[in-house]
Amino acid sequence: MSGQMTFAEHQKLSRRRKLTRREKFLAEMDAVVPWARLVALIGPHYPRGGRGRQPMPVERMLRIHFLQQWYACPDPGMEDALYEIPLLRQFAGIDLGRDFVPDETAILKFRRLLERQDLAAAIFAEVQAVLRENGLVLAEGKMVDATLIHAPSPTRNREHKRDPEMHQTKKGNQWYFGMKAHAATDPQGIVEAVEVTAANVPDHQVLESLPSGAETVLLADRGYDYPGVHALLEQRGIQDAVARRRHPGQKTGLQALKRFNRSVARLRARGEHAFRVLKCPFGYRRTRYRGLARNGAQLTTLFALANLYLLRREPCWLQA
Repeated sequence: MSGQMTFAEHQKLSRRRKLTRREKFLAEMDAVVPWARLVALIGPHYPRGGRGRQPMPVERMLRIHFLQQWYACPDPGMEDALYEIPLLRQFAGIDLGRDFVPDETAILKFRRLLERQDLAAAIFAEVQAVLRENGLVLAEGKMVDATLIHAPSPTRNREHKRDPEMHQTKKGNQWYFGMKAHAATDPQGIVEAVEVTAANVPDHQVLESLPSGAETVLLADRGYDYPGVHALLEQRGIQDAVARRRHPGQKTGLQALKRFNRSVARLRARGEHAFRVLKCPFGYRRTRYRGLARNGAQLTTLFALANLYLLRREPCWLQA
């Protein structure tokens, strides 16, 4: 009788049903995430069971970890959601009639395992490999950009201090406290490289580590308009498509400057799509942990999932 569905799981057999947005989203992501390859990647680092209680299956914990990223759930909230929402249990492969729901400590330990073994970067690289194998990544050019991620500023913690690895910066006339996510994308907006720094690090200082060297042209906004950036691109033989600033007192060539910047902005707009997915569908607008390492690991995972989200309706997934 262990394989019999419980009453709670029979809700999906109702005749009156509507395909909700959450069901549609989870079905699409379930189809595009390379579960088998990611499980094989994490498996060698995952604890093996002895004679006592066996650990949760790797794929189940990975699915729960991804649910956390998609719905911005903390560890206790994720445990509660698995008990309360049958659809999330179904996605994670949990039947309350025969399976245990991982508690918040197990969910925390799995996340710490990914951070300790630097598996977030490995997951990102594996997703990139899958996209390249399916011909979904364009290599002709790169677009670089950065976005600010707020960090909590209250000091109601053990040290009575704000996160020492976060910093404040001024953008326009407003001050921000937190970190900065730097990303290099292909011409269609798929993220190929990620760097995480404190918010006060200028965008152009991270540029050297973002391009791979295979691109023929690089597009960026005016935040990268520095002599060192132009010299680096010329040295690497990359076409320079960095938007230019208007210099103080400049009176000639303004129309040509506006036309050039407008053409760069029109092409570079697709590079913002991954940031939109990060902050809108995935709800990642504030840091959730302390320190750049933990937040950077989560951000790297989120960008890998954002790439799959942006390409989830490509025909190649239907043929797989």
